Amino acid sequence: MTVATLAPPAGKPRSRWKEPSILPGFPLAMGWTLAYLGLIVVLPLTALVLRPWEAGVAGVWATLTEDRVLAALRLSFGASLLAALTNVPLGLMTAWTLTRYEFPGRRIIDAFVDLPFALPTAVAGIALTAIYAPTGVLGEQFARLGIKTAYTPIGVYIALLFIGLPFVVRTVQPVLQDLDREVEEAAQTLGATNLQRFRLVVLPAVLPALISGFSLAFARAVGEYGSVIFIAGNMPLKSEIAPLLIVIKLEQYDYAGAATVGLAMLVISFGALLAVNFLQIFLARRGRA
Repeated sequence: MTVATLAPPAGKPRSRWKEPSILPGFPLAMGWTLAYLGLIVVLPLTALVLRPWEAGVAGVWATLTEDRVLAALRLSFGASLLAALTNVPLGLMTAWTLTRYEFPGRRIIDAFVDLPFALPTAVAGIALTAIYAPTGVLGEQFARLGIKTAYTPIGVYIALLFIGLPFVVRTVQPVLQDLDREVEEAAQTLGATNLQRFRLVVLPAVLPALISGFSLAFARAVGEYGSVIFIAGNMPLKSEIAPLLIVIKLEQYDYAGAATVGLAMLVISFGALLAVNFLQIFLARRGRA
């Protein structure tokens, strides 16, 4: 069989669906994928979208405009955004250190980066509370400066920093490892300073990974529960996070109210991730231009 026999007749448009596939089993794989996404992702989200409207539009609006709900949403998303933004330079610095330098204990530090992944969230929350409580090792030092860390929004921010850092490090680290050192050496040969090499050579290469790490850290922080409730103090209108408010409404058998708060978190999270995706597309097109 020659290449000419595989070509479509003249004047007939080529259809990518009729071309023979190198990998067999596409219908089965696609069917399994759609079934999995439908049962695990689409169906629960559909139930979440439909449940709040049992109370009617007035009930949904009344729940969303409660001062307690607004304060919880503001804290959850505000602290998550601030923690994710902070983790971007911290994660880049950590990944740079682990990939560019050889020093004693590097493998141990590299393993410690994954600790928030393996550690149960409740254990992490208890440990952070013990450290940053007014009688803790670090909390006592902050208290002498007049800064209360635990049982305040600062405690929420610290917990979200802890659980979000590995996402940035593990997203950026492979890119730095695969980055061609010869390009940096060429820039240095041409007279570029260290700052210019980082800004013009390294940063454009790792920027997509940084944005991906930011979005992962932000998404994880928004829904974090176990590591936050112990150090937050859970005071309404002050240090109460939205996931905890959902649990409280469920315990009060206010299922429509809990679903309403969950729907608000879903919409805001989806909008934020959509904005990040548009940013990645814009930067990719700008890089090709």
